[in-house]
Amino acid sequence: MDQITFSEAEYQTKKRKTRREIFLERMDKLIPWKQLEKKVALYYPKGQTGRPPYPLPTMLRVHCMQLFYNLSDPAMEDALYEIESMRQFAGLKLDRLSDETTILKFRHFLERHGLGKVLFKEVNKHLEKNGLMLREGSIVDASIISAPSSTKNESGQRDPEMRQTRKGNQWYFGMKMHIGVDDTLGLIHSIDTTAANVHDIVSAGNLLHGDELRVFGDAGYLGIQKRDEHKDRQNVSWFIAKRPGSRKKLDDRKLKAEKLKASARAKVEHPFRYIKQVFGYSNVRYRGLAKNSNRLHLLAAFSNLLMGEKYLLS
Repeated sequence: MDQITFSEAEYQTKKRKTRREIFLERMDKLIPWKQLEKKVALYYPKGQTGRPPYPLPTMLRVHCMQLFYNLSDPAMEDALYEIESMRQFAGLKLDRLSDETTILKFRHFLERHGLGKVLFKEVNKHLEKNGLMLREGSIVDASIISAPSSTKNESGQRDPEMRQTRKGNQWYFGMKMHIGVDDTLGLIHSIDTTAANVHDIVSAGNLLHGDELRVFGDAGYLGIQKRDEHKDRQNVSWFIAKRPGSRKKLDDRKLKAEKLKASARAKVEHPFRYIKQVFGYSNVRYRGLAKNSNRLHLLAAFSNLLMGEKYLLS
């Protein structure tokens, strides 16, 4: 049996749990670790030669914590040195901690094999087995993730995959995250990422799974049912909001119908709140769409677990 360190002994005898410890305990219970590890293990190096790699469960947990707190690779290494609750969550000891290079390589490994999307789908399978992924209705929406617009960097230019767009009177530079969520619990079932200047309606076809009987969207999706990719969906009822100028001309009955549409659409804002506010990803961390997309798929998976928490734990 390994001898515990002084810091571990003090940690075990302290009287109060911090908010970080409570959150990590929640995520530890919610995440289906075994299923995710099986998916990643198909690609993870076995370490026949040279120094053996860190155990897959440890690196997966370190990566998840990095996303929980939106930490850079050096900041994640520092956190493992400083915070006992993070070491406990990852199953690490002070005498052998993952350094920033190891953390970086594991992240690149996940990106190279597109495992963010794979793990997102695996979490959704887990939710579906628990009866939480409903398929009768979908809500579609998009949100801008800002990117640095400055050219004061090594290359002297902006990220070529990001674009500028205007929303109201405000200009934004970055990318868009398009999501499709079920209209009952608001869990994300589909994700697409584009440059910020791509119109919301363009990605709508990638956000519908095909089993919907009803679809909700804001005024940016007006005319969606007329597009070629949706002409075969004769059984779908389209509940698309009218533009603000048109709403002023409506009578009380039609205005009430618009309010009901808005009430149903409100669920799509909850996942964006988790991704941008809880996990702090309102600004891109990397250059290019692929890396950010890989990360957003995992953040969407965590958001789904938190939104479905009360049903999963019961």
